[in-house]
Amino acid sequence: MIMDPGINGRETYSRALVIRPEQKAIIVSGFAQTEEVLEAKRLGTVQFLRKPVSIEKIGLAVKKALGMVVSAKQSPQL
Repeated sequence: MIMDPGINGRETYSRALVIRPEQKAIIVSGFAQTEEVLEAKRLGTVQFLRKPVSIEKIGLAVKKALGMVVSAKQSPQL
């Protein structure tokens, strides 16, 4: 996802949720503050990674996100 100038990943994700509430996200940032991380997690971010980040950590985060999507599709709807 490409962010608008002047907004961070958490705000971008918040805007994406308005359009697609089931959207999952992995946010990677070099400027993560504790409040931003907690708010991103509250919104449903799969993982918040701090830069620099290895390809292995990104891969694990993607695997986790895909597992969440599969689990949600397999769960019976109430």
